[in-house]
Amino acid sequence: MIINDEFIQNKRHIIMKNGQEKLKFISDLIKGFWNVNTLNISDKNSLKCIVQEYMDLLESIWFKHSYLVNITKYSKNWWNKDC
Repeated sequence: MIINDEFIQNKRHIIMKNGQEKLKFISDLIKGFWNVNTLNISDKNSLKCIVQEYMDLLESIWFKHSYLVNITKYSKNWWNKDC
């Protein structure tokens, strides 16, 4: 019997639920989405490019406003900076 290595995620990016970064994230996301030119979607390929542009934008804004935390047995939704 072969034992395979199992990937167990121990880190993740989060934005505080009621924090100021959440509002900045949403604001930057809206501004970024408004700047994407969607007027020239003429075929499947151009649609794919626009969708990819949205995904790249979302990813860059997410990493700008989120921070990396370790997932532990104490990682709970209520666990925050004040605890």
